[in-house]
Amino acid sequence: MIVLLMLTALLPAGAQVIDHVDPPSWFTGMKDGSLQLMVHGKEIGSYAVTTDYPGIEVKTMVRTENPNYLFVYLDITGKALPGTATLTFTRGKQKITHEYQLFERPGGPARGFNSSDVIYLLMPDRFANGSTSNDNVEGMTEQLNRANPGGRHGGDLKGITDNLDYLHSLGVTGIWLNPFLENNQHHSSYHGYSTTDFYKSDPRYGSNEEFRNLVAEAHKRGMKVVMDMIFNHIGSFHWWMKDLPSNDWIHQFDEFTRTNYRASTYMDPYASEKDKMLMEKGWFDITMPDLNQSNPLVETYLIQTSLWWIAFSDLDGIRMDTYPYPQPDMMARWAKRVEEEFPGFFIVGEVWYDDPSHASYWALNKVNPDGYRSNLPSLTDLPLCFATHRAFEGKLNPTDAMSRLYNLLSQDFLYPEPFRNVIFLDNHDMTRFFTQTGSSLDIYKMGLAFIMTTRGIPQLYYGTEIIMEGDKSKGDGRLRDDFPGGWPGDGKSVFTGTGLTDPEKDALDYTRLILNWRKTKDVIHTGKLKHYIPADGIYVYFRYSNDESVMVVLNNNEKESRTIHGENYAESIEGFKEGTDIISGRKIEDLGSFTIAPKTAMIIELK
Repeated sequence: MIVLLMLTALLPAGAQVIDHVDPPSWFTGMKDGSLQLMVHGKEIGSYAVTTDYPGIEVKTMVRTENPNYLFVYLDITGKALPGTATLTFTRGKQKITHEYQLFERPGGPARGFNSSDVIYLLMPDRFANGSTSNDNVEGMTEQLNRANPGGRHGGDLKGITDNLDYLHSLGVTGIWLNPFLENNQHHSSYHGYSTTDFYKSDPRYGSNEEFRNLVAEAHKRGMKVVMDMIFNHIGSFHWWMKDLPSNDWIHQFDEFTRTNYRASTYMDPYASEKDKMLMEKGWFDITMPDLNQSNPLVETYLIQTSLWWIAFSDLDGIRMDTYPYPQPDMMARWAKRVEEEFPGFFIVGEVWYDDPSHASYWALNKVNPDGYRSNLPSLTDLPLCFATHRAFEGKLNPTDAMSRLYNLLSQDFLYPEPFRNVIFLDNHDMTRFFTQTGSSLDIYKMGLAFIMTTRGIPQLYYGTEIIMEGDKSKGDGRLRDDFPGGWPGDGKSVFTGTGLTDPEKDALDYTRLILNWRKTKDVIHTGKLKHYIPADGIYVYFRYSNDESVMVVLNNNEKESRTIHGENYAESIEGFKEGTDIISGRKIEDLGSFTIAPKTAMIIELK
């Protein structure tokens, strides 16, 4: 087990102590050997620091107007070996020693994510309760209350680890956890987006070691793990808020000032400076102090937290919350720094826009008119998600509805690499797709078939596989209900199949079939995409390569079967004689003419 902190005070009882040293440990073998230590303790800023550890040099010390902080800059050279370095803090005759651990950085290239993956998004508090011993933890202000949709329900890291075999059998290749870091807020902290310690797992979820074990167990099954991070804001009960490192550590106003949530101001050529300022510096919520990423000390602190978690846990990816809200240039430097240290590492940024023209501003290798380059490897494709909702929610005629998908994808020229986009039917912040589209199993099947066969990296929100309901208008807690079977005494269990309704079983079998088929289909992972203008309520597209081709047909008509005439798709069917629908197993002996039932998707492997 890694021991993160060991302090030895060479002073009488009640004398100077060190409360925090962040990062709590570091690693040898990093490509960039520079390290910023944030040291917090009463009047620690008046101390000097030395070390005689081979391969480590104290380069400089930075002090702020708060005497209780000292920022120590170390150079950890290639000569430094794993071990325990003694940092000596002195002020006159007073002396404190701090034992600082160096560990060997994990070797091997980053696994990364690409279009061959399917990412399963889950909320640790709502997925499975693997250990009831941490349901209530002394010192944590919010205790268990499963009766409250916005309360703590007891899910934890062990619950996820215990059910990795289920996720593997479902066909997903990676899992994305909503934040699991400490959120010691007074209420509604279950979602994890109000961090109160960047280097500590919330004890109600388990320990840092349990997270590292979760990653290791996922890797044993050929699965990868994405960690959710937030650089824009912290929780109002973060330990900094009792004693800020500097006055400009967070954005402060004479009275509470909220962001305008207008991320379009960054690329708007006519935006006012006031509007741009409020977008970046306003608080996301009253309990979420907004960090000042323009402060170099803050920037380095945040960058190092991500590098530490990657190296500590052998992480595969990061999902960055509210990506456009922090200072954009800082975020570009962060993404570049991660790529330099861990080439090929996966980062997906949450960019919440309704149209590709705005979303693509943040895309990798996008050359923007203002010269901004994000260096962001992937982004959340909210425009495609919204188009999918509109296509299937039943408010448009069948052809216009399918044209929503066609027209959205026709704008992919705005993205240099659209196949990198993370695509999805829904997530933890929106009405679930099943609810949004009228609670129709047939429509769910069509939507899933589309999202698993079009371009991009699919993400599946937990419970989608059993058509869980969730209405945003009833509160976020209702979007994040407990996963059936994750708690002792649950009468229904997805893990064992106990108590599921026939529609739930049907949806689960359907999802498992498509995901496991997709796992081995290179043509879906790397093949090209060609689609045809929707007509008569039918949308047809092909995923193809030199070796194989898959034809996808979506019939959005409510009651009418349709005949598919191969001549309309001759350029894509040429050379193929027959096909098999992988969903139904139906063999199509004549591609020149075949029928498709209403509200049905066919995924046809051409032969």
